[in-house]
Amino acid sequence: MKTITTTDDLAAFCAAAKSFPYVTVDTEFLRERTYYSKLCLIQLALPTEGDEAAVLVDPLVDGLDLAPLYDLFRDTSVVKVFHAARQDLEIFFVDAGIIPEPLFDTQVAAMVCGFGEQVGYETLVRRIAKENLDKTSRFTDWSRRPLTEAQKKYALADVTHLRKIYEYLARELQKSGREKWVQEELQTLTAHETYITRPEDAWKRVKTRTNSGRFLAIVRELARFREAYAQSRNIPRNRVYKDDALVELASTKPLSQQDLGRSRLLLREARKGEIADGILKAVQDGLDCPNDALPHYDKSSVDKAQINPAIADMLRVLVKAKAEQSGVASKLIATAADLDAIAGGATDVPALHGWRRDVFGADAQALVEGRVGLVVKGQSVETFEL
Repeated sequence: MKTITTTDDLAAFCAAAKSFPYVTVDTEFLRERTYYSKLCLIQLALPTEGDEAAVLVDPLVDGLDLAPLYDLFRDTSVVKVFHAARQDLEIFFVDAGIIPEPLFDTQVAAMVCGFGEQVGYETLVRRIAKENLDKTSRFTDWSRRPLTEAQKKYALADVTHLRKIYEYLARELQKSGREKWVQEELQTLTAHETYITRPEDAWKRVKTRTNSGRFLAIVRELARFREAYAQSRNIPRNRVYKDDALVELASTKPLSQQDLGRSRLLLREARKGEIADGILKAVQDGLDCPNDALPHYDKSSVDKAQINPAIADMLRVLVKAKAEQSGVASKLIATAADLDAIAGGATDVPALHGWRRDVFGADAQALVEGRVGLVVKGQSVETFEL
């Protein structure tokens, strides 16, 4: 198995790849001690035989430039095939501001082809490639050098079996006419916005039980500071302070280092220095926020009190029936939140648009509006006009 350690060798492989219809791609990385993923290895495979059809690329070697790979990613004549691509794509976007095009994600395609929700690579290898994976190297330290032969073998298997999986799923999608479904699902994966984390929006991920605007203003400023601090120093946000400590600080509103010393949940390192100063400023900024600039959670979501539980239950029956008829996982068609929202009269719901509308959404709206009912026919449930 070949490991590429020079820019010239990488350029030669990528030039050869441009003569093929697709290339399979995977990465190994670490993220436990950093904010951004540390890229440790790239695996590439071409749809051909030979010892050099599948290679490892070592990005940790001094002097290796990934520009030839990014040039391949821009070549729209070659499909770039990943499995569960989101974290891989984030690495390339953060490093070079690039998303491979065109993209094919076998996890997304497998869900559309009836393999269940978020099906794992190992399952697809076993069911489609008829092979078994050796998982012993999965959680090894990919930043250590030299890599063992077991690590290399494991890493290459992530792209060599992927060739057969991709070809099988592409044929199935063509036969079923569902290629458009996959493209709709990939729109979020290929959107640059997916990989941009803005400190000013970080508060929306913090779970709280209080909807007070003033409280949320302090949460917003504490989350903003934490995110910006973690990004600038490339450390995990929880190493600054965890969510439970953030919520505690928003409740206690410390105004001095002495106040910080009374916190039960704040890390010792956060009670002094730059982090302490940042916390105190964030709390003060939250307290000083004008009333007309106070944040609030999106109130466009449906109030649960408005949901008719009987209608919600009927929608659950309907989505299960549609999932069985289409061979697609029900949670891919509509989430529980989608169903509750539709039962409450919402119309701007993913399940009511695109391919989901064709499979489920149109009948769901008709059911809520009383234009159709449900009837049991043998072992199936079907709709009928009222």
